[in-house]
Order: sequence, then structure tokens, then C-alpha cells
Amino acid sequence: MKILREPLLHFLVLGAAIFAVYQFRTRHRTDNPGQIVVTQGTLVNLDIGFSRTWQRPPSPEELRGLVRDYIREEAAYREAVAMGLDRDDTIIRRRLRQKLEFLADDLASRAEPTEADLEKFLRKHAGLFESEARFSFRQVYLNPQVHGANLDRDAALLLTELRRAGPQANNSSGGDPFLLPQVFQDAPLAEVKQTLGDEFASALSGIPPGQWQGPVKSGYGPHLVFVTERREARLPSLAEIREKVHREWLNAMRVEMTDKFYDGLLSRYTIKVELPEDKKQAQVR
Repeated sequence: MKILREPLLHFLVLGAAIFAVYQFRTRHRTDNPGQIVVTQGTLVNLDIGFSRTWQRPPSPEELRGLVRDYIREEAAYREAVAMGLDRDDTIIRRRLRQKLEFLADDLASRAEPTEADLEKFLRKHAGLFESEARFSFRQVYLNPQVHGANLDRDAALLLTELRRAGPQANNSSGGDPFLLPQVFQDAPLAEVKQTLGDEFASALSGIPPGQWQGPVKSGYGPHLVFVTERREARLPSLAEIREKVHREWLNAMRVEMTDKFYDGLLSRYTIKVELPEDKKQAQVR
């Protein structure tokens, strides 16, 4: 049902859950603060935790040890809170915030999108899922230090020779030695950028396949380029990448739920930021 996916409903449920937990914990602490009760549920949890770790149930002696540690932990926790040791502790503050946010995450993870939800998300966030353009090309490099003032003339002459030879041109002759490959096969645009730079990759995107072109500049110098194939970027269908879209949808839902949770939480507070005098003056200017 659509209503089950509404963030407002999730927030109300989250608020109710937090209130219930708070009421329970408060009542648990004040009923009889001098008494520690090890409930049957606690014993079951201790047994399950041990079994998951050691792949077997605890022996009676081991269970007694688990109960003893639990009692000590509970007593130490109560005394530490009574002494105020939990206050102004960054690690404890962050842990408590994390546990609170886990409630929002849990509610978000229970939401299940429809196919229409996923299709809409895919179209809205196409940049997350669009495949890169890919290029197959050959390149001939001219070293500026070798050619000096004749660089432009030599590049033009070599380009004429390569065009005359066409696709069968031997790109290993006429150019200068170069450490990078002379042939790139189905290379994604990001790889071209990383290898030859943004300027080269940008120019490559505008070169039509089937003819020698150039010079195309990189950080190393000019290149003459023959593009054999170019595959444009495209947005895959939902059927092709449904798992990825579903994962990103859940992540987006978690972020939205967390934002709405804090919007509701902070609406109960008046926020005041006390800036130092030098910071106030900087803001005025």
C-alpha cells in the first residue's frame, strides 16, 4: 500500500517507538533502582549470542559466567550513569546518536518500492546509472622537444600521409616513441581522461570515426588520432540494473528518513550558535 511508504507515517512510527522505549527505560530504572533482574529473555539472548560466536550452546558453567558478566555490566552501567560519567563524553554521545539513527534506518529498510517507484528513481537520477561513453582508437604522438619550431608543420605533413594511407596506416612509423599505448580498445571515457587528460578526452568525444584527425593535444603534446569505434553513453533499462537501482533507492530513502527525523526532532528546540566576536565581525562584512 502506498501509505506504508509515506515518510511522514514512518516518522510518526519512529517517534512513537522512541517514546515507548524511553518510557520503558525510565520505568525500568525507577521501579527499584537497587535491584538487578536477569529476565528469561536476557538469558535467551545470552545463550543465542554465545551460540552464534562459538557455534555451540554454552555449558552450564559458561552460562553462569555470562550471567555474572551481565550483572557486573549492569551494575557498572548504573553506577557510571549515577556518577554522571556518561555526560560530555564524545564517544558515548556519538554512540547514542548512532543507535537513535538505527531506528530510522530500520524503518527505511522496511519500505519496499514498486516497479514504478524504481523506474521514476532511475529517470530522476540518470547520472548515477548512465554508462560511460567508450572509445576504440589509434594515436600517433609527436614529441614537442624533438620537433621544436617545426612541430606544427611536421604534424600537418604526417596527418596528410596518414589520411592518404587511411585505416591501414602504420601508426608505429612517422611518430615519436611514447610510453603509453598506441592502440586503445573499448576504453571508457574515464580511462582516457586518466591516461591522456581532460583536454584530449574532450576533443576525442567530437572526432568522427573513420578518418585520421588532429592534432589533438594532451599533457604530453600533440597526437594524431584515428577513431575506429565510439559507443555513446546510455541509460540502461531498469531490467538491466534493477538491483543497483533498488540499492540506491534504499540509500536515498534512508537519507530522506534521517533528514525528516531530524527536522521533526529539531522543531522542538530553539537553536542558538554563540560565535566568537571575530567570527561575528567576519559575518557582518
